[in-house]
Amino acid sequence: MDDHPTLPIDVPELDEPEAGDDEFAGASEEELFRPEPPHPVNWNVLTAEEAVQEWFALDGWVNWLRRSYGLPVTIIPPYWHRHPELVWELAALHLHWLGAYDPEQEGSAPVAWHADFAAARERLRDWTAIAGTKLDSDRPTRQTTWPGETPAAIQEELAIINREEDFAQFMKDDFAARRAAEETFFKDAAVKPVL
Repeated sequence: MDDHPTLPIDVPELDEPEAGDDEFAGASEEELFRPEPPHPVNWNVLTAEEAVQEWFALDGWVNWLRRSYGLPVTIIPPYWHRHPELVWELAALHLHWLGAYDPEQEGSAPVAWHADFAAARERLRDWTAIAGTKLDSDRPTRQTTWPGETPAAIQEELAIINREEDFAQFMKDDFAARRAAEETFFKDAAVKPVL
Protein backbone atom coordinates (compact mmCIF):
# COMPACT_ATOMS: atom_id res chain seq x y z
CA MET A 1 0.00 0.00 0.00
CA ASP A 2 1.26 3.44 -0.93
CA ASP A 3 1.84 5.74 2.07
CA HIS A 4 1.61 8.78 -0.18
CA PRO A 5 -1.67 8.85 -2.06
CA THR A 6 -1.60 10.51 -5.44
CA LEU A 7 -3.55 13.68 -5.72
CA PRO A 8 -5.72 14.29 -8.76
CA ILE A 9 -3.72 17.11 -10.30
CA ASP A 10 -4.17 18.03 -13.92
CA VAL A 11 -0.80 18.89 -15.35
CA PRO A 12 -1.21 20.75 -18.59
CA GLU A 13 0.85 19.61 -21.52
CA LEU A 14 3.54 22.00 -22.59
CA ASP A 15 2.78 23.71 -25.84
CA GLU A 16 5.46 23.69 -28.46
CA PRO A 17 6.11 27.22 -29.64
CA GLU A 18 4.70 27.85 -33.05
CA ALA A 19 6.60 29.60 -35.79
CA GLY A 20 6.33 33.34 -35.23
CA ASP A 21 5.40 32.83 -31.55
CA ASP A 22 8.75 34.17 -30.34
CA GLU A 23 8.14 37.44 -28.49
CA PHE A 24 11.64 38.59 -29.44
CA ALA A 25 11.35 37.75 -33.14
CA GLY A 26 12.17 40.75 -35.26
CA ALA A 27 13.41 42.79 -32.28
CA SER A 28 16.42 44.98 -32.95
CA GLU A 29 19.55 44.67 -30.84
CA GLU A 30 18.69 48.02 -29.26
CA GLU A 31 15.24 46.72 -28.26
CA LEU A 32 16.70 43.51 -26.83
CA PHE A 33 19.21 45.30 -24.63
CA ARG A 34 17.07 48.27 -23.59
CA PRO A 35 17.05 48.63 -19.81
CA GLU A 36 13.93 47.33 -18.13
CA PRO A 37 11.46 49.88 -16.80
CA PRO A 38 11.99 51.13 -13.25
CA HIS A 39 10.52 48.91 -10.56
CA PRO A 40 10.17 49.11 -6.79
CA VAL A 41 13.12 47.64 -4.89
CA ASN A 42 12.36 45.30 -2.00
CA TRP A 43 15.71 45.30 -0.21
CA ASN A 44 14.60 42.34 1.92
CA VAL A 45 14.49 39.86 -0.97
CA LEU A 46 17.31 40.91 -3.31
CA THR A 47 19.94 38.35 -4.24
CA ALA A 48 23.57 39.28 -3.65
CA GLU A 49 24.04 40.21 -7.32
CA GLU A 50 20.80 42.19 -7.51
CA ALA A 51 21.73 44.10 -4.36
CA VAL A 52 25.09 45.16 -5.81
CA GLN A 53 23.37 46.63 -8.87
CA GLU A 54 20.74 48.39 -6.77
CA TRP A 55 23.31 49.78 -4.31
CA PHE A 56 25.42 51.22 -7.13
CA ALA A 57 22.39 52.76 -8.84
CA LEU A 58 21.01 54.26 -5.63
CA ASP A 59 24.38 55.55 -4.44
CA GLY A 60 25.05 57.27 -7.75
CA TRP A 61 21.62 58.86 -7.75
CA VAL A 62 21.84 59.98 -4.10
CA ASN A 63 25.20 61.65 -4.79
CA TRP A 64 23.70 63.40 -7.82
CA LEU A 65 20.63 64.44 -5.80
CA ARG A 66 22.51 65.92 -2.86
CA ARG A 67 24.88 67.86 -5.13
CA SER A 68 22.23 69.05 -7.60
CA TYR A 69 19.94 70.35 -4.86
CA GLY A 70 22.61 71.39 -2.35
CA LEU A 71 21.10 69.17 0.33
CA PRO A 72 22.56 69.51 3.82
CA VAL A 73 23.73 66.62 5.96
CA THR A 74 20.55 66.99 8.03
CA ILE A 75 18.64 65.65 5.00
CA ILE A 76 21.14 63.22 3.46
CA PRO A 77 24.03 62.25 5.75
CA PRO A 78 27.21 60.55 4.47
CA TYR A 79 26.32 57.18 6.00
CA TRP A 80 22.71 57.09 4.77
CA HIS A 81 23.41 53.57 3.47
CA ARG A 82 23.81 52.29 7.05
CA HIS A 83 20.30 53.34 8.05
CA PRO A 84 17.46 51.25 6.59
CA GLU A 85 14.90 54.00 7.16
CA LEU A 86 16.93 56.32 4.91
CA VAL A 87 17.58 53.59 2.34
CA TRP A 88 13.87 52.82 1.95
CA GLU A 89 12.93 56.50 1.68
CA LEU A 90 15.68 57.31 -0.82
CA ALA A 91 14.96 54.21 -2.91
CA ALA A 92 11.28 55.20 -3.14
CA LEU A 93 12.23 58.76 -4.07
CA HIS A 94 14.64 57.46 -6.73
CA LEU A 95 11.92 55.28 -8.28
CA HIS A 96 9.53 58.23 -8.29
CA TRP A 97 12.17 60.40 -9.99
CA LEU A 98 12.83 57.74 -12.66
CA GLY A 99 9.13 57.60 -13.44
CA ALA A 100 8.70 61.37 -13.48
CA TYR A 101 11.55 61.86 -15.94
CA ASP A 102 10.70 58.95 -18.22
CA PRO A 103 10.53 60.21 -21.83
CA GLU A 104 6.99 58.86 -22.20
CA GLN A 105 5.76 60.65 -19.07
CA GLU A 106 3.52 63.72 -19.19
CA GLY A 107 5.18 67.10 -19.03
CA SER A 108 3.79 67.88 -15.58
CA ALA A 109 5.28 64.77 -13.94
CA PRO A 110 8.51 66.53 -12.85
CA VAL A 111 6.43 69.21 -11.11
CA ALA A 112 4.59 66.49 -9.18
CA TRP A 113 7.92 64.89 -8.33
CA HIS A 114 9.21 68.17 -6.91
CA ALA A 115 6.08 68.55 -4.77
CA ASP A 116 6.62 65.04 -3.42
CA PHE A 117 10.34 65.77 -3.02
CA ALA A 118 9.48 68.67 -0.70
CA ALA A 119 7.52 66.29 1.54
CA ALA A 120 10.26 63.66 1.28
CA ARG A 121 12.88 66.18 2.45
CA GLU A 122 10.90 66.68 5.65
CA ARG A 123 10.72 62.92 6.20
CA LEU A 124 14.44 62.54 5.44
CA ARG A 125 15.19 65.30 7.96
CA ASP A 126 13.10 63.45 10.57
CA TRP A 127 14.75 60.09 9.79
CA THR A 128 18.23 61.63 9.99
CA ALA A 129 17.47 63.26 13.35
CA ILE A 130 16.09 59.99 14.74
CA ALA A 131 19.09 58.05 13.41
CA GLY A 132 21.55 60.39 15.09
CA THR A 133 23.91 60.32 12.13
CA LYS A 134 25.94 63.45 11.41
CA LEU A 135 28.58 64.77 9.02
CA ASP A 136 31.53 63.49 11.04
CA SER A 137 30.09 60.64 13.14
CA ASP A 138 27.55 57.86 12.90
CA ARG A 139 25.90 55.24 15.07
CA PRO A 140 23.23 52.65 14.33
CA THR A 141 19.69 53.94 14.71
CA ARG A 142 18.62 53.25 18.27
CA GLN A 143 15.68 50.92 18.66
CA THR A 144 13.03 51.17 21.34
CA THR A 145 12.88 48.01 23.41
CA TRP A 146 9.35 46.77 23.96
CA PRO A 147 8.30 45.07 27.20
CA GLY A 148 9.61 41.50 27.25
CA GLU A 149 12.37 42.13 24.70
CA THR A 150 16.06 42.00 25.45
CA PRO A 151 17.49 45.52 25.23
CA ALA A 152 19.90 46.06 22.35
CA ALA A 153 23.46 46.96 23.23
CA ILE A 154 24.08 50.69 23.02
CA GLN A 155 26.69 51.31 20.37
CA GLU A 156 29.08 54.21 20.44
CA GLU A 157 29.34 56.78 17.70
CA LEU A 158 32.06 56.10 15.15
CA ALA A 159 34.04 58.79 13.38
CA ILE A 160 33.35 59.13 9.67
CA ILE A 161 36.78 59.17 8.03
CA ASN A 162 36.15 58.21 4.40
CA ARG A 163 32.60 57.81 3.14
CA GLU A 164 33.54 56.08 -0.14
CA GLU A 165 35.68 53.46 1.61
CA ASP A 166 32.91 52.79 4.10
CA PHE A 167 30.33 52.40 1.32
CA ALA A 168 32.60 49.93 -0.51
CA GLN A 169 33.08 47.89 2.68
CA PHE A 170 29.36 48.07 3.45
CA MET A 171 28.58 46.67 -0.02
CA LYS A 172 31.12 43.85 0.42
CA ASP A 173 29.62 42.93 3.79
CA ASP A 174 26.07 43.11 2.41
CA PHE A 175 27.05 40.92 -0.55
CA ALA A 176 28.69 38.35 1.74
CA ALA A 177 25.68 38.24 4.10
CA ARG A 178 23.22 37.81 1.22
CA ARG A 179 25.39 35.16 -0.43
CA ALA A 180 25.66 33.23 2.86
CA ALA A 181 21.86 33.40 3.28
CA GLU A 182 21.37 32.12 -0.28
CA GLU A 183 23.80 29.23 0.27
CA THR A 184 22.10 28.28 3.54
CA PHE A 185 18.69 28.41 1.88
CA PHE A 186 19.74 26.14 -0.99
CA LYS A 187 21.62 23.78 1.33
CA ASP A 188 18.56 23.46 3.58
CA ALA A 189 16.27 23.03 0.58
CA ALA A 190 18.43 20.17 -0.73
CA VAL A 191 18.24 18.33 2.60
CA LYS A 192 14.51 18.64 3.25
CA PRO A 193 12.32 16.10 1.45
CA VAL A 194 9.52 17.42 -0.69
CA LEU A 195 6.18 15.91 0.25
